[in-house]
Amino acid sequence: MLKIENLQASIDNKSILKGLNLEVKAGEVHAIMGPNGAGKSTLANIIAGKEDYEVTAGTIELNGEDISELAPEERAHNGVFLSFQYPVEIPGVSVTNFIKTAINETRKAKGLEDMPAKDMLKMIREKSELLEIDRKFLSRSLNEGFSGGEKKRNEIFQMAMLEPKLAILDETDSGLDIDALRIVANGVNKLKSKDNAVIVITHYQRLLDYIVPDFVHVLHDGKIVKSGDASLALELEEKGYDWIKQELV
Repeated sequence: MLKIENLQASIDNKSILKGLNLEVKAGEVHAIMGPNGAGKSTLANIIAGKEDYEVTAGTIELNGEDISELAPEERAHNGVFLSFQYPVEIPGVSVTNFIKTAINETRKAKGLEDMPAKDMLKMIREKSELLEIDRKFLSRSLNEGFSGGEKKRNEIFQMAMLEPKLAILDETDSGLDIDALRIVANGVNKLKSKDNAVIVITHYQRLLDYIVPDFVHVLHDGKIVKSGDASLALELEEKGYDWIKQELV
């Protein structure tokens, strides 16, 4: 599904990614871990098409198509979803209206008409029940006054509604208590299927107690330097990232 080869990127003339390779197949969950400054969020933003970064080499393919030159909205229409660390507040725009607009923009890009209101309401009801979201929550202004857990739950609701091919969760566990973490993780687990893939970016193993990855990758100094199964996250929790650095010496 996703194939990244020799990805090199910089921001403000500072090299961040230095020849990164990654392949994610449909039905898989990949966790990317690493110390601060390793390039984890940079990778997420570049896959999603954020334009602050300069890609100097390499390719990014989604389902066999090179998306390197596509704008962020085009990548979203092609099925890339990025859950932000710090979602923006949009006063006056309800959660429901925001998601309706997002879905219909994607349909328009594919040459389809707007989703009929009846179908939209049915889908909203089904997905909100799946994620244990209160109806009153859906009428609130997007992220305005939301707690950290509510913001993250809203991101997962958007993911559920948009049904992306590739979901990238950038430090979704940041600032969450155990209850909020469990709710968000359960939502992600319910949305996994053989037709989509998930990349989870995290500092901590605790999220991976709830979202069990098929593969764990360690990012260090702009490259993936070690990969393994879920047990690698436990090893990192025990030994820390200095262990990886020592192995590289």
